[in-house]
Amino acid sequence: MADEGNIISNLNLEGGPVPNGEDTSPAIGLISQYVKDLSVENPNAPESFQWTEAPDMAVDFNISARVIQPEIHEIELKINVTSKGTQGTAYIVELAYCGLIGMRNVSDDQAHPFLFAEGPRILFPFARRIIADAVRDAGYPPMMLEPIDFNGLYMQQLAQAQATAEAVPAGEA
Repeated sequence: MADEGNIISNLNLEGGPVPNGEDTSPAIGLISQYVKDLSVENPNAPESFQWTEAPDMAVDFNISARVIQPEIHEIELKINVTSKGTQGTAYIVELAYCGLIGMRNVSDDQAHPFLFAEGPRILFPFARRIIADAVRDAGYPPMMLEPIDFNGLYMQQLAQAQATAEAVPAGEA
């Protein structure tokens, strides 16, 4: 009776524990996440609160990753949001949101997609909330960013890089 509903089970994975106790199975985990940089500019307040024209919104983002230690990587998700109209700039929010990722026994061909697609997907909801709160705290309705398909973007960029590499003749890189 005690074993019913138990979610911990022996998965009988091949290549079980190594005799010397060394853990050689691949592992990836989020260690921490944090705001590295946050800038909010509200250059035309309070006049901009009276503007009735719908602003042009620009949202740019960039993903980078770097090695901190052999088994620790930092993923940085940069998001810039600008609201402009014919009367001027209402607000600019710039956020660099980061996560520390621990990786052990993960090959480069598995680490790269995690660092540039899956990791940003995990971090994005938290960065989205910070952007929404910053815009609201600047006196405007919260900016709710649409979800981003980081995996789709990653696959698209890989395809573009491959097409570019195939188009450049050998020796002319």
